[in-house]
Amino acid sequence: MVQVPAAAVAAGGLVGGYAVARWTKKRPLGGVALAAAGAVAARQWQQASGTKAAVALSTAYVAAFAGSHPLAKKVGAWPAVFSVAGGIAVASWAVTRRSA
Repeated sequence: MVQVPAAAVAAGGLVGGYAVARWTKKRPLGGVALAAAGAVAARQWQQASGTKAAVALSTAYVAAFAGSHPLAKKVGAWPAVFSVAGGIAVASWAVTRRSA
C-alpha cells in the first residue's frame, strides 16, 4: 500500500481542518479533521525519524494552527492557512528527509 508522505498529511490536515470548519460551520468538526491528520502525521514522523522529531514536528503543527489565527487578521484566512500549511510541509520534509 502506498503511504502518503507525512508532509502532505500535515499540510492537508491544516487546510482540510479549516475547510471543514468553514464549510460546515461547525468548528469542532474541523478540529476533528485537524487532530486526525495530526495524529497520522505524528505516527509517520515517529516511524521515520524517532520520538524527538515527532514531538518537535507535532509541536510545530500545533503552533502552525495557533499562528494561523493572528496571521489571518493580517493577510486573510485562506492565505494564512496555506502559509502555515506550506511551512509545516517544508519542516516535515526537511526532518524526515534526513532520516531516510
